[in-house]
Amino acid sequence: MEFTITEEEQKILLTQAREVITAELEGRKPVFEKVETNNDSSLEKLCGAFVSLHMKSGHALRGCIGRMTANLPLIETVRIMAREAAFGDPRFSPLKKKELPDCEIEISALSPMSPCPDPWQVKVGVHGLFLIRGSRSGVLLPQVPVEQGWNLEQYLDYICIKAGLPQDSYKAHDAQLFTFTAVVFGEQ
Repeated sequence: MEFTITEEEQKILLTQAREVITAELEGRKPVFEKVETNNDSSLEKLCGAFVSLHMKSGHALRGCIGRMTANLPLIETVRIMAREAAFGDPRFSPLKKKELPDCEIEISALSPMSPCPDPWQVKVGVHGLFLIRGSRSGVLLPQVPVEQGWNLEQYLDYICIKAGLPQDSYKAHDAQLFTFTAVVFGEQ
């Protein structure tokens, strides 16, 4: 799904993600400004999304949770994933109120996945990867290899590692590799 997210829609999504997290930390229900949308609005599109939290000091990851696909409008998916990134990522303890001012939110809205029959056609920095083999799976967003300075071969190896599989597992006959693109934006 090729789509764009306007600057105004990005601001709405980031504001609402922050409100979800703030409300949880303050023990209250989130209060959202009324948003006028129509069926053409990106906020109403059914698409997967990831919400990542980074600490401003050092830009360290503080949480990242998402869904590859969604049966809810993007605005609802982002709200749910923001809460999960802050309080439900099993790799981190729940976000504390004192950390919130140092926390930046990044949102990745995902296109539908496409099967990838030729891994050497993957474009680093453009395509995200989703690998399934047996009961294991892993996902890497398109910006990850750029942030890490990986070339294509390293990117393909790391998707295997992320899935808990040996490197080169993407080559196995029973492995399923998918690509997707993302519109990525953040508070920074």
